Amino acid sequence: MSVTVQHHELPKGREITTLVALAAVQFTHILDFMIIMPLGPQLMRHFQITPAQFSHLVASYGLAAAVSGLAGGFVLDRFDRKRALLILYACFGIATFACGFASSHYALLAARLAAGAFGGLSGAMVTAMVSDIIPPARRGRAMSIVMAAFPVASVLGIPAGLLLAGKYGWHATFYLLGGCALLNLVMASFALPHLRTAVRHNHPLQQMREIVTHGIHLRAFALSAVLVMAGGCIIPFLAPSLVANLRITEADLPKAYAFGGLATLVSTPLVGMLSDRFDRLYLLTGISVIAIVVVLVMTNLGPSSLPLTCVIMALFMVSMSGRFAPAMAMVSNAVDARYRGGFMSVSSALQQAASGLSSLLAGVFVTSGPGGRLLGYPTLGLVSVGFFILAVILAARLKSAAPHVSRSARNPAPSSEIAA
Repeated sequence: MSVTVQHHELPKGREITTLVALAAVQFTHILDFMIIMPLGPQLMRHFQITPAQFSHLVASYGLAAAVSGLAGGFVLDRFDRKRALLILYACFGIATFACGFASSHYALLAARLAAGAFGGLSGAMVTAMVSDIIPPARRGRAMSIVMAAFPVASVLGIPAGLLLAGKYGWHATFYLLGGCALLNLVMASFALPHLRTAVRHNHPLQQMREIVTHGIHLRAFALSAVLVMAGGCIIPFLAPSLVANLRITEADLPKAYAFGGLATLVSTPLVGMLSDRFDRLYLLTGISVIAIVVVLVMTNLGPSSLPLTCVIMALFMVSMSGRFAPAMAMVSNAVDARYRGGFMSVSSALQQAASGLSSLLAGVFVTSGPGGRLLGYPTLGLVSVGFFILAVILAARLKSAAPHVSRSARNPAPSSEIAA
């Protein structure tokens, strides 16, 4: 199979409008995933559930997204991208409203499963649509615009959600998210272009077999999964380590996160621009080296001042998130347009599964010590470093099999290279 580079050219203004609409969809999906964790104390009190039961609420979203992503790989390419995204996102909005109306722990669990299933598929469609409308040479910057949803959710979304929850109860947070989803749905219905991307002649089983057995796809899937594991094993204990090891107060935690989120909001478009100007493998390698140094410092740091903690958080979030623009541009460039929806759905499922696996791995290493200090975090930092290195190796293997995936706008691939 040849990896043809296909995209649907849009006027500049329409291209920007489409990317903003896709970023808005991604924002609600990411915020819905993140907001459940800081709502934990309220939810445990309200439903009188144990920490273990609350952990099921947290895990349910990612688990459902992983399962639905694998299922979506069979059928998503049989539908035009806009229609599929609007239907999936409408279902996501309904599930988010259902979270707010949940009257029991089990009702909330069911609503979280539904939100994860439809939210994960919506996220996969967002990534696929970016690849549909942006040529490979400019895909890094476009990916960074969509990925800016993460820092915006960190800086604006979570504080706003917690403010509403503190004043009106946890229900209000999900009502806000559902309302945002409704507004985004209306905007997306007008802003997103109608693209004829449906592939109807392939049988779903044949389509999935071709997606998951192609050598270049397998290399891209491996990179996509390992990419999230370096941060996935550090982040679950990030906030507890700042309090227990670096000795900042819980009241100062939002300041550290906000500072890191603001830094990431500035760095994300810059990294996207760089990934379109330089070889993406080299950029990924350079950012990974910075991230390795930051992780080794952060996981071995003792009691620190708030300003130093904020700087460390900023460097951590910037370097961790900065890897995604060049890496995901490489991944998206590795697939033929006719497989893009199913491919991105499977990729998203693997990332969700890898994130859950890395969280479980973190629990193996970290224990509580005297005075509440987290023991084993330095060792976990070394594990994270291993995943950073492995991601670079897998990216190099992907480039060796398909050199065009790493090319920039300044050095485009010759047509002879765009083949599997």
